[in-house]
Amino acid sequence: MSFLGIDLGTSEIKLLLIDAVGGLVGQVGAPLQVSRPQPLWSEQAPQDWWNALEAAIAELRRMHAQAFAEVRAIGLSGQMHGAVLLGARDDVLRPAIL
Repeated sequence: MSFLGIDLGTSEIKLLLIDAVGGLVGQVGAPLQVSRPQPLWSEQAPQDWWNALEAAIAELRRMHAQAFAEVRAIGLSGQMHGAVLLGARDDVLRPAIL
């Protein structure tokens, strides 16, 4: 049995895989870029979060296939105060406002 932790930060998405007693099995990260299109603005494309997550999961699964197959729960944490604006069909309207 193992557990997966996912932390979406502004500079990186980090994944942590631990065993049943809390021992570290593996960890990976995937970098993220912040866009600053104007002074005092800070944005990120939500699709970049998803792409980074997929890449990090693939790497963690490659490195620790057995433990990854035994994941029984996932913990998730993320950025504070980010606004993702969605349209009527749940499509992202613009980069997320950080």
